[in-house]
Amino acid sequence: MSAVVWIAAGSLAAWLWLLLCQGFFWRTDVRLPSYDREPESWPSVCVVVPARDEAAVLPASLPSLLAQDYPGRAEVFLVDDGSSDGTGELARELSRRHGGLPLTVDPPGEPPAGWTGKLWAVRHGIGLARAHGPEFLLLTDADIAHAPDSLRELVAAARGGGFDAVSLMARLRVESTWERLVVPAFVYFFAQLYPFRRIGRKGTRTAAAAGGCVLLRTEAAERARIPDAIRHAVIDDVALARAVKGGGGHIWLGLAERVDSVRPYPRLHDLWRMVSRSAYAQLRHSPPLLLGTVLGLALVYLVPPFALLAGLATGTTPAAVCGGLAWLVMAGTYAPMLRYYGQPLWLAPLLPFTAFLYLLMTVDSAVQHYQGRGAAWKGRTYARPETVVDET
Repeated sequence: MSAVVWIAAGSLAAWLWLLLCQGFFWRTDVRLPSYDREPESWPSVCVVVPARDEAAVLPASLPSLLAQDYPGRAEVFLVDDGSSDGTGELARELSRRHGGLPLTVDPPGEPPAGWTGKLWAVRHGIGLARAHGPEFLLLTDADIAHAPDSLRELVAAARGGGFDAVSLMARLRVESTWERLVVPAFVYFFAQLYPFRRIGRKGTRTAAAAGGCVLLRTEAAERARIPDAIRHAVIDDVALARAVKGGGGHIWLGLAERVDSVRPYPRLHDLWRMVSRSAYAQLRHSPPLLLGTVLGLALVYLVPPFALLAGLATGTTPAAVCGGLAWLVMAGTYAPMLRYYGQPLWLAPLLPFTAFLYLLMTVDSAVQHYQGRGAAWKGRTYARPETVVDET
């Protein structure tokens, strides 16, 4: 057989393995568990919101936190990390206007060497919260809008399931053309790397969280030395989950139903920056891992349409059959994520094009690394990437 046939057969084999052996990553039914019995007494919770230049999104997100219908004691700590757009004052104004949970706004000061900016802000917020002795900490981003019962449901799930960390993958915005093309694939690829079913099982090594919404037991945070133990991490949510699970904690991650990101990514440039900021850090800044990732993406996502078209053009039936079947499995596994995001299923066959964009974003992330650009959070650049590798 020709090389094209062998490569097409390899791609089909890879897709059959992903379909059956990768934790059923393609299913979208891992949702926040509910329990009939509510806690007899509701624990105290402190909500920590790191914020830097977030005035554009706060009016759509912060009131939802302040309006939480939570039976226990809860308060919000927004850490205004050197904003230049009036984020702190706007947060205070929203609190005065909407009322609800008590709000404290406080700056963290400049981060010392070795800290990424968001984690330094989180550390300051946790420090403020610990003075109040909460049983749980809710770490949530400034662009995340919560349904009124979000905190209640998170705490009930953590208490009922005995979890030390419960995290929801907030539903990202899908309104622009590029958002529709790229965003569902982002969550699909994430679930492929970190199958949600495996994350929630004790005894497995798979660990991940979604940084926009993490309910963390304070005792588990102290045991895992969060966030000090992960102060170098660029991909802080995955590093947090690894630290908690590595310390014997029980964690859970699933898709959100009523926790949404209000941050817009209207242009391809905006989405490109979101992915390329941390893609090479995910590969531990390793050239061999980069090469393997590029080859893997090509084999899994680019070979199927190429083999189908090449097989049809040259009359090589085995190549066309293997390529067509692999493309069909690919589109079929992507369809549930498109339905979750309310997108048309005709986008499923376009996944190879989207994967090619992600391949380019990953390569660009490596290029940025070797051009000497440091890790950044909201416009603040820190030490060279070599010093901010996740060491947990």
